[in-house]
Amino acid sequence: MSHSSRTFVLASRGSQLAQIQTNIALDGMKSLFTETEVDATPKFTTSFMTTAGDKNQSQALYLLGGKALWTKELEVALLEREVDMLVHSFKDVPTVLPEGCIIAGIMEREDPVDSLVVKKGSSWKTLDELPDGSVVGTSSVRRVAQLKRKYPKLIFQDVRGNLNTRMAKLDAPDGPYAAIILAKAGMVRLGMGDRLTSDLSPPLLYHAVSQGALAIEIRANDTESFEICQRITHRETAWRCLAERACLRKLEGGCSVPVGVGSSLVGNVLTITGCVTALDGSKHVEHTMKETVANEEQVEELGTRLATTLIETGAKEILDEITVDRQEKIKLAQEKDEQIVA
Repeated sequence: MSHSSRTFVLASRGSQLAQIQTNIALDGMKSLFTETEVDATPKFTTSFMTTAGDKNQSQALYLLGGKALWTKELEVALLEREVDMLVHSFKDVPTVLPEGCIIAGIMEREDPVDSLVVKKGSSWKTLDELPDGSVVGTSSVRRVAQLKRKYPKLIFQDVRGNLNTRMAKLDAPDGPYAAIILAKAGMVRLGMGDRLTSDLSPPLLYHAVSQGALAIEIRANDTESFEICQRITHRETAWRCLAERACLRKLEGGCSVPVGVGSSLVGNVLTITGCVTALDGSKHVEHTMKETVANEEQVEELGTRLATTLIETGAKEILDEITVDRQEKIKLAQEKDEQIVA
C-alpha cells in the first residue's frame, strides 16, 4: 500500500469498554507498519465522546429507538472530518449507514455468546439454579423474549448503564437483581471474564447480530483509511457478520427487536440461523440455511434469503405486534411525562 505520514484519528464512545476496543483497533493498525518505516509511517491517535445513548440511562432501550443513539454524534464528527475512523461494537451499528459512510474494517470476533453473571457471594451458577421469582437484569428484549420460553417463573427487569454500572447495580446488597445477562465479549475485554458463571448458548439463546465483533467506519472516499482497515479485517468474522446484518436489515430490526442469530463459516461453507420471538415468548420462528459462498455479495444474499424465509413463516406477524406494542408504550410514556410537567 502507499505509505503516508498522515495522522489518523480513531474515535469512539467514552466508556471504558469503548476505549479498550479503540485501543485494540489502534494496536492492530500500528502492527501493520515496521519501525524501519518510521519516516513514512502513518500515525494514529484517539478521540472519545459521549453519545445520546450514553446520556439517556433511564429509559428502556425498547422505547428509545434504533442503534443510531450510539453512532450519530460520532458520524457527524466523521463526516465533518474531525476524526477519520470510528471504532464500534458492531452490534451497535445500524444496518443502514448515513450517506458517505462505510464499514471498511471488521476485526476478529470474540465469542459472541451471552453469559450469566450472578450477584457477588451467590452460590448459583446457572439460570436453572435460580429460585422462582428471581430478578434477572437485562436491557435486551431479544434475551427476554427467548428466555421467557424456558424460564417463565423468572422476572426479567431492565438494567441500563455501561458494564461497570450494571455490575455495581447487580452487586449492590439492597439491589433487586439475583443475576444479570451480558455479552461475554465485553466482559472478557474488560478483564472481568472471571465473573461469568455460565454461557447462554444457542439454541437456548441466539445472540445479537454481529455481537462480539469490532467494526471500523470511515468516510467512503477515504482511500488511505480504507486500505488500512482492509488489512486488519478478519475474513471469517466479516462474512459471518455481513450475513447476520443482511438478515437483520431485511427484518428491519434495531436494538429493540428480538432477532437472534448464530453462524459459522468452515472453509467457504456458511451456516446461519435466525430467529424472531414474541415479547412474551409465546411465539418463536427459527430457520437455518447452509450454503457454499464465494464472496461478500453471496454472503449478504444468503442472509437476506434467511430473513425472507423467517418473514414468510411467521416473523412478520410477530414484528408487526412488536411495533404496535412499542408505539402504545411510547404514547403512555409521553402522556406520563406531560402529566409530570403539568
